[in-house]
Amino acid sequence: MNYFSSSFKLGILGGGQLGKMLLYNTRKFDIYTTVLDASNEAPSKLACNEFHLGNLMDYDAVYNFGKQVDILTIEIENVNVDALEALEKEGVKVYPASNTLRTIQNKATQKLFYKDHNLPTAPFSRFAYTSEIEEAIKNGGLSLPFVWKSAQFGYDGQGVKIVKSNKDLQGLPNVECIAESLVPFKNELAVIVARSASGETKTYPVVEMEFHPEANQVEYVICPARISDNVAKKAMDVALAVSNAFQHVGLLAVEMFQTQDDQILINEVAPRPHNSGHQTIEASYTSQFEQHVRAILDLPLGRTDNKVGGVMVNLVGAEGFTGNVVYQNIENIMNMSGVTPHIYGKKETRPFRKMGHVTIVNENINEARKIAEQVKKSIKVISE
Repeated sequence: MNYFSSSFKLGILGGGQLGKMLLYNTRKFDIYTTVLDASNEAPSKLACNEFHLGNLMDYDAVYNFGKQVDILTIEIENVNVDALEALEKEGVKVYPASNTLRTIQNKATQKLFYKDHNLPTAPFSRFAYTSEIEEAIKNGGLSLPFVWKSAQFGYDGQGVKIVKSNKDLQGLPNVECIAESLVPFKNELAVIVARSASGETKTYPVVEMEFHPEANQVEYVICPARISDNVAKKAMDVALAVSNAFQHVGLLAVEMFQTQDDQILINEVAPRPHNSGHQTIEASYTSQFEQHVRAILDLPLGRTDNKVGGVMVNLVGAEGFTGNVVYQNIENIMNMSGVTPHIYGKKETRPFRKMGHVTIVNENINEARKIAEQVKKSIKVISE
């Protein structure tokens, strides 16, 4: 099929910042794109060829949108999977597939998938409602501490809480959830695997992630991770095993824990471009966004190695500020060597909302990390 400067239509469910960065590459290749999002101010709106308003969880909105395109992909997991399944039956190519998304959308079924496929992950218990947990603790079926995770609709630190006592259960939503053993890890790592429709597979270098202690959001992504070659190989092998189990098409970001004895445990996955791969835009030969386009169109996959070391800093709304966004001191960080800001186009900031990111490239990864710290201290995302 001819994708370039042609009548071919690529549909994208979701118009957030991941979609916007994906569209940089469809514009580069002159691939016609159409986007569905619930917000008329979605960051992707100005970059696509067609924009449609609609709820991604609404069956009819997703189904009717999908009937107008040749290939359908996502930039967010929370979409109506029943509609995707119906589209697949009618011949629309959907990547990732509806069955992959159905498994990944629910953290309980995702964890069971790892268990069923002998993939390493932390021990867990599944509960229909949060209210059942207190009884499980009382009866000795569950030990403190553990990590409570909402089975659905958790993102960017939402729907996750470390529970050290019964008191920590207060105020949690009474929903389907899992209680996962608290892993005493050395590092949180991630590997992005690209897999094309014909099965060609490539992995990006292992990245190391540093999280904000309160918001539970990624603050820094460091690539390559500052780990031994042996641990890096283990992480890549686990990521490839997960990819093989899902037989996904597109990108699969596999988040993992490196334990104190250097074992690798899967935390969770995302079947799309991911926060742990933003530094690939400046630091890699092929960005994760271009690679996703190549994979879902079954084009040859690009090189995944780094041209240079890269660190990504998330720009999130500062606490205490809500309203029209102001990027305070952005000129100062642009004066630093190897620093590139990416602004997502969200007009309104609020505490911990992802508003952009900054990439720092340097031949020395430790030097890049130092500059990243300066960037974090310099720029503030506030409101007017």
